[in-house]
Amino acid sequence: MHVGFFILLFLTEGVSSQKVCSHQDVVDYLDLTKKKEVYTSTRPVLDYTHTTVVHLDVYLCAILAVNEKTQSFIPLIWIQMMWNDERVSWDPSQFCGITQISLPNEMLWKPDLFIYEMTQKDDALPSPYLHMTHKGIVSSEGDLKVVSTCRINVHKFPFDTQSCNITFSSVTHTVNTSFQITMKRRPLRHVISFLLPILFFLCLDLASFFISDDRGEKLGFKVTVLLAISVLLLILNDILPSMCNKTPLIATYCIVIFALMLLSLLETVLVTYLMGKDALPQENEADRDKGTQDKAKCQNFERGEEKKQTCCACICDVSGGDTPCLLPVAEQVINRPQRSHLLLLILEELREMETLDLFLSSRKEGGTSGHWTRVASRLNTAFFICYVITVSVFLILMYIEWRT
Repeated sequence: MHVGFFILLFLTEGVSSQKVCSHQDVVDYLDLTKKKEVYTSTRPVLDYTHTTVVHLDVYLCAILAVNEKTQSFIPLIWIQMMWNDERVSWDPSQFCGITQISLPNEMLWKPDLFIYEMTQKDDALPSPYLHMTHKGIVSSEGDLKVVSTCRINVHKFPFDTQSCNITFSSVTHTVNTSFQITMKRRPLRHVISFLLPILFFLCLDLASFFISDDRGEKLGFKVTVLLAISVLLLILNDILPSMCNKTPLIATYCIVIFALMLLSLLETVLVTYLMGKDALPQENEADRDKGTQDKAKCQNFERGEEKKQTCCACICDVSGGDTPCLLPVAEQVINRPQRSHLLLLILEELREMETLDLFLSSRKEGGTSGHWTRVASRLNTAFFICYVITVSVFLILMYIEWRT
């Protein structure tokens, strides 16, 4: 029991002999307060000829936005600054080995640096503390959202590489430090949503040459595809800036394809017009054939009427004596109701129309094409060959220009 009490007393005396230190002791020793303007108003040197070297490190955390329309660039960066304050230092052995303390920003001088390209002040609160070592080395760090201007060259959009600068400068000193950030765009989104649809519309326009020219579907199909390209051009107008040094290749890509499809539409209109010039004489000839058939029908109808009257007269002549004449029976046959007569006429007209259609179709299949139809066919073939060659050469040139 006495031995345990002696050990406890020895430990208590050992603890009471150690010196207790805190960061506040260091602050009191350096006489640092927020109201002490001597540490905040001037450069931290004992001799004004000494140079204050500020070490600046910038780390890129993320790229939040790149706006081609407004020519702006928004990165999130982490800034570390370090400099030497010749007026503050202490001996760590006098303060229980403390080699570093943290102080509020208002207690010490800080470099008056700003970003030259910055157009909007960051709303986030800066780091409230500075870190200082016993040798007077002061460091400050914190993140910063920079809304800055950047000259974005969209000539090779969306296969472009952009370089934006972040320049740190001082208000009272002629100091400029520039950092360059190089970015390469990921083009997959724009390729899938913009470039490929235009290429698909171009393939549809090429496929429309296999549609028959004597129908109106080909012309309507080409107009629909051309309108779809126009919608994509409106979307492109919202992406690209209104002012740029060089014409963007994607704009050239869209405009040339639009012009080729417009030229294809005009060629289709011309071919349809030429084929229509041959169709007119055929329709006139068909009308003449129909008129000839109608005339022949009228003559046959008149002959039939005369035959009916002759038969009736013969019946009346043969019946002599007391035998009753058969004339009333013939009159009943001739004077049928008008409704039955109209049905017979309609039936005859339908038969004649069917015969005329068969005649015209057999003439179109077996007969030779007209002069203008042959000219339109040759023109369509020559234009299709030139169209395919032009499109192929243009797409190859665009690929080479984008990749170089």
